[in-house]
Amino acid sequence: MFRAETTPGARVNWTAALPQKNRALLRGGFSLAAVLADFLAILATGVLANLTYARGVDVAADTHIRLGILVAVLFTFMSAIRDEYAIAKYLSFDNQVQRCVLPWGMTILGTLVVILPARPLTGSLALALLTYFVGGFCAMNLSRLLLTFILRAHAGKGALAARRIFLVGYEEEIETFTTRHGPWFFGIEIVAACVLRGEECLKEDLALALASARILEPDDVFVLVPWAQDQVIDTAIQAFLRIPASIHLGSDGVLDQYSNARISKIGHASCLNLVRDPLSPSEILAKRAFDIVFAALGLILLTPFLALVALAIKLDSPGPILFRQRRYGFNQQPFRLLKFRSMHVLEDDAKLTLVSENDARLTRIGRLIRRYNVDELPQLINVLRGEMSLVGPRPHALAIDQMYERHIALYARRHNVKPGITGWAQVNGFRGGMGHERMRARVEHDLYYIDHWSLWLDIEILWLTLTSEKAYANAF
Repeated sequence: MFRAETTPGARVNWTAALPQKNRALLRGGFSLAAVLADFLAILATGVLANLTYARGVDVAADTHIRLGILVAVLFTFMSAIRDEYAIAKYLSFDNQVQRCVLPWGMTILGTLVVILPARPLTGSLALALLTYFVGGFCAMNLSRLLLTFILRAHAGKGALAARRIFLVGYEEEIETFTTRHGPWFFGIEIVAACVLRGEECLKEDLALALASARILEPDDVFVLVPWAQDQVIDTAIQAFLRIPASIHLGSDGVLDQYSNARISKIGHASCLNLVRDPLSPSEILAKRAFDIVFAALGLILLTPFLALVALAIKLDSPGPILFRQRRYGFNQQPFRLLKFRSMHVLEDDAKLTLVSENDARLTRIGRLIRRYNVDELPQLINVLRGEMSLVGPRPHALAIDQMYERHIALYARRHNVKPGITGWAQVNGFRGGMGHERMRARVEHDLYYIDHWSLWLDIEILWLTLTSEKAYANAF
C-alpha cells in the first residue's frame, strides 16, 4: 500500500497509492450521513408502529410518527454533543453498542418528560413507547453496524483517510509500527516518515522533518523512539510543538504486552496503568444484578425439568443426586461447586482422573446430561450464593489448577473474576481435553474475556451456549 524511497537526508517517504482528498469535507459529509442514518432508522420504527397500531386505537393516526421524530431528534442531538458522529468512531466494531446506551437512556428520559405532562400513559401509548425504546435501539444499532462495515471495507482498500499521520523515529521502530498496526485498515494515511540517523545528526534530521510536516499538514505526529532515549524523545517533541498537530509517543515494548494500557492519575501522581481492575465497582454491580435476576429466573422456569432430572438420576444408580467438588473461585478462594451426579464415583482429590468419551464411570443418565450440559444447571445455586457468575472462566478441579498454574503464564489471572457456568472459551470450542496446547488456548480465551468484558459480551456468550455447536463439543 505504501512505497518507501530513501533520499540523501535519510528521510523515507511513505506515499499513499490514492490521491489526497479534502479531509474536512469527508469528515463533515460522513458525520451528516451518520446523523441521517440514525434519524431514519429510528423514524422507520415510528412508521412501522404507525402501520401496526394506528387503526382502532385511542391515538391520532400520525401520533407514532410524531413520536418517532421526537425520539430521533433527541437521540441525534444527544449523540452529536458527545461527538459520537466522528468518522474515527465508525472505523471499529468495538464498543459500538455501548456508545449508544447513555444517549439512548437520556433520550428515553427526555421523551417521557415531554410526553407524560401532555397526555396520560394509555395502553396504546405505552406500547408505542416500548416499540421505540426496544425496536428503535435495535434498528439504530443495526444501521450503525452496517455503516461501520461499509466504512471499514473502504478503509481496508485504502479508499478512505480519516486522519493523516506523520512518523518520525528510528527505521526499525517505524517498520515495526506500520507492520504491527496496519493503520490504513482504520482510515489512517501515513503521509510521510522521517528516519532519525542517530543523536549526532538529530538536529539536522528534525529540521528536515519539521519542514516536511509544515508542508504536509498532518493531523497527528508519532514519535517512534525507544523510551530509554528520553533526551531524543524530548528534543523531537519540542521540535514538533511548533506545528498545529497532535503529538503521540509511540508504544515501547512494555505497551505491546498490555493492549489496554493507559495514562491515569492517583491523587496528584500521573502513572502508566498497564492493567486495570478486572471490573470497576459499577461493572461489578451491573454483572451481579444481571446474575441474580437471570439465575433466579432460570431456577424458577427450570424447576419442573430439574426435578425430573433429579428423579432420573436417583432411579438410574445409587448415590446422591448432587455432586459437590472443590474449585477455586474469585481470588483463588475455594468453594463447593454443585453438579448433577453423572458418575458412579465421587472423586475430589489430587488423584482424580479426567472423564473420557467412553468412560465406564459414567452412568446412563450421566452420559446424557453431560452431552447437553444439563449437569451444570445446579450451579445456578452457586451463582445466587455469589460464588459464581453466569458467564466467566470455567472453574477447574483444584488438582488441574495447581498443575497448569506452574506451566502456563498468567494462568492464575483466570481467578481475577468469578468463575462462570459458561465462558468465552467454551463457546469457541475449547471445552474438555486437557492437553497443554488446548489448555493454553482456553486460558487465552479466558483472559480475552476478562480484558474485554461487557454485559453485551455476557449476553452473546449465553446465546452461543444455547445455540452454537461448539459449546457442546467434547461434552463427555
